[in-house]
Amino acid sequence: MKPLSLITPVLALGLLPAGALAQDEPGAGGNASEPQPARWASNHSIVVDGETVEYEAVVGSVILRDNEENATGELFYTGYFRTNGGDPSTRPIVFAYNGGPGSASFWLHMGIMGPRRVVTPNVGQQAPPPYPLVDNGYTVLDIADVVMVDPIGTGFSRPAGDADGTDFWGMDEDAASLTQFIRRFLSEKNRWNSPRYILGESYGTTRSVLLARHLQNANIDLNGVVLVSAVIDFNTLQFPDGSHIGFITNVPSFAVAAEYHDMLPGGRPDDLEAFMKEVEAWALTDYAQALLAGTAVDPELRARVLRQMHEYTGLSMEYLDKADLRVSAPAFEKELLRDRRLTLARLDTRFTGPTGDVLDLTPDHDAQSSAISSAYTSLFNTYVRDELGYDGDREYWPSGMARPWNWEREGGRRGPFGGSALNVGPDLAHAIERNPRLEVLLINGIYDFATPYFPIVWSLEQLGLPPDLRDNITRDDFAAGHMMYVEESLLPQWRETLAGFITRTAGGNLVP
Repeated sequence: MKPLSLITPVLALGLLPAGALAQDEPGAGGNASEPQPARWASNHSIVVDGETVEYEAVVGSVILRDNEENATGELFYTGYFRTNGGDPSTRPIVFAYNGGPGSASFWLHMGIMGPRRVVTPNVGQQAPPPYPLVDNGYTVLDIADVVMVDPIGTGFSRPAGDADGTDFWGMDEDAASLTQFIRRFLSEKNRWNSPRYILGESYGTTRSVLLARHLQNANIDLNGVVLVSAVIDFNTLQFPDGSHIGFITNVPSFAVAAEYHDMLPGGRPDDLEAFMKEVEAWALTDYAQALLAGTAVDPELRARVLRQMHEYTGLSMEYLDKADLRVSAPAFEKELLRDRRLTLARLDTRFTGPTGDVLDLTPDHDAQSSAISSAYTSLFNTYVRDELGYDGDREYWPSGMARPWNWEREGGRRGPFGGSALNVGPDLAHAIERNPRLEVLLINGIYDFATPYFPIVWSLEQLGLPPDLRDNITRDDFAAGHMMYVEESLLPQWRETLAGFITRTAGGNLVP
């Protein structure tokens, strides 16, 4: 595990895990007017790190209620509970979800967290169906139970009673509903004394920051928060006129993408990590100084920055001059390989796709999403029905239903698409300061343009934490994109990073 200031973009090699044993037992759910908790349970086993792990898989729901105990929602989860691992009441438990906002958890579920996983190519288009589904020997199910959570409006989860989506689809609304879910879950499963973790990806990291604070307000402290491909300050992901931080913090990712595609004028550096640190330092000094000066910039400084930006990004000096040194992430995705009629993928810039209209200024699709989405969607729907025994009549909503999203915070703060951009950094600082034993693990993909690696690193340095609490945040970088777990060769790194974090922070209660 590295401190926040270090990175190691490592490409690890791994082996395919062995097959699983599944015995399915069907369950049943409630009715629409007054829903009852649903439950489909089955028993399985898997070999993890040379050990046979027996577990119960549950597709179930928790009924959310208002202050008068009227049902407001039915929130579904898929839980995996080890049955041959000692006392479950003190066993670590990880609640995990994706982002969006409005995305179901099937990405993390079928990519790395569950006991079965989708096999996709490291970089390139997935072949057409049938798709391969294999045992996931890199799950942490041997040391912690795993609960994959689908917030209301995703997966099988729906509003109930007189409630509608607007009661859940917002910053604090979402966090409040998951706080209630976790509280009720801990009671129903007798897990109040288990070491507790939340793990979110993309917007799920924003959710995790808010959820940690909401849970604290409910007297539920966490052992750890895992931020996968994170954003806490949306200013760093936007490029409006007159704002500079997005341009400054994204340049290091431009350099990494240009290096991968061999577009650096000086050729590839011998040491990628050292090169990244060099670009980061330049972005915060010379480049930032030139942008902040605006039209008053010293001509000599501007000329020097123009040349250096060309060397670091591979974009032509003519293009950079016309752009006035300000290049957004979508513009870079479109411009770097324009002469080859290729566009970089936002989720993983190692992926490329046909550029379509070569004169367009921004991409019209994401090549990485196009390459793997069908496999994940198809295999989750197959798996939950064939192996986990779900036979309900609901369709699984992968994304897109939780709209419109309320970006206004309690107290009137707004963002990222209404008024000033949202920054939940103060919420994270609040959570750590009030629970000094709370540990945070940041997992980045260095080829990610959706939530680039340096904006979150910079954002975490702005929390104002005292030196002793800054050490509560550790970081591991992957030579991958937004969803680093889709690359099989990096699964051992994921396993080592996450399992090590849980083992270290479980408070001495970890049961093998």
